[in-house]
Amino acid sequence: MKLIIVESPAKARTIKRFLGDDYTVVASYGHIRDLPGSAKEIPAEYKKEAWSRLGVNPDDDYAPIYVVSSESKKHVAELKKLMKTADEILLATDEDREGEAISWHLLEVLNPKIPVRRITFHEITKGAIAAALESPRDVDMKLVRAQESRRILDRLYGYSLSPVLWKKVRGKLSAGRVQSVAVRLVVEKEEERQAFHVAKYCDVEAEMRTEDLVFTARLTEVDGMKLAGGKDFDPDTGLLKNPDKRHQLGDEEAETLARAAKNGVPWVVRNVERKESTQRPSPPFTTSTLQQAASGRLRLSPQRTMRVAQRLYEGVGLGAGEREGLITYMRTDSLTLSEKALTEAEKLIRSEYGEAYSDGPRRYRTKSKGAQEAHEAIRPTDVSRTPDSIASHLDGDELALYRLIWNRTVASQMTNARLDKTAVDFAVDAEGHDLVFRSNGSIVT
Repeated sequence: MKLIIVESPAKARTIKRFLGDDYTVVASYGHIRDLPGSAKEIPAEYKKEAWSRLGVNPDDDYAPIYVVSSESKKHVAELKKLMKTADEILLATDEDREGEAISWHLLEVLNPKIPVRRITFHEITKGAIAAALESPRDVDMKLVRAQESRRILDRLYGYSLSPVLWKKVRGKLSAGRVQSVAVRLVVEKEEERQAFHVAKYCDVEAEMRTEDLVFTARLTEVDGMKLAGGKDFDPDTGLLKNPDKRHQLGDEEAETLARAAKNGVPWVVRNVERKESTQRPSPPFTTSTLQQAASGRLRLSPQRTMRVAQRLYEGVGLGAGEREGLITYMRTDSLTLSEKALTEAEKLIRSEYGEAYSDGPRRYRTKSKGAQEAHEAIRPTDVSRTPDSIASHLDGDELALYRLIWNRTVASQMTNARLDKTAVDFAVDAEGHDLVFRSNGSIVT
């Protein structure tokens, strides 16, 4: 029997459906050991050390002390029991720093006498699991050390600075390797806001009507001088940067010109500009762009987005005993799509939308130097599985997020949108003032 260990029961249930009786798939329930979380977890031999509360020995090359939590002990016992009847262990935790660290900790705690290999995959599908089983590897210690370094820094930073906050600011505050830097950025922005000098300026908009169209035009010029906008003011002084080139419109003047423009007839079309342009589709989602889009369009918090994405990744029941992961791994900074995904998306676009909507595979590369291009962007595991086809098997949040991911992935592989942009300038004599209003519009051709 081969024993496969993953992090969560949901992931275990999905993978088990793809494998035969020769495999047992179980969950470790996340990390089985960590730095001591409280004084009572510190091993007796270290309690008298000055650094014991940190769980890290700075005098021994910052060596960490790991302990198995009371909650994890029962899971470890179950894993050791199953290991007795296994002839091989396959560590199938997530393919990132945390997942690699979990696999290493399992290896250290279980101390198996049987062969142990590491398998990884971007998606939980039958094909992906089969491919992973055919290409096992060893635990990547570079990833493990990367996770360990971050964890030690978190502990040293938090445990050293949080007490300072308790004494100098107030209790129950915490400092952290990431959160403290984020707080500084927020504070700096707030200081900029407080130092900002307010400058007031007005706009005038006209509602234009034809028999079958309503559109708006904005006042852009008064007597040949362009109106000032937000970027024309100096944030440090609140004054116009170029007062001889921009006109600052105040309340009273704006109301006067608006009334005069309304009564000033006829309005004349002074200029029409038309030009064609193209717009590239957005790339597929990374973790951060998915969170941003879900927040803006679905009103989901980043935490809620990741919880829903986790469920879609680990597997959802699709009826008739079928259970499969619907999206690829959701913690990624890569824009890469697999060749299989590119081919499937191109096929779907050509068949469902027409040949004109595809110019072949579009490959994206992230500009981030630290991005892990070996990983994939977030995409459906099977692009032919449309949101409508599985709507009855998903709850509201799951369907909304899956639809967002499916739409973004398919759109990312389509041709550039061709736009016909038009700008029209209307001129009117408003009690002796030459006013120019501009209306902009575009259509997809």
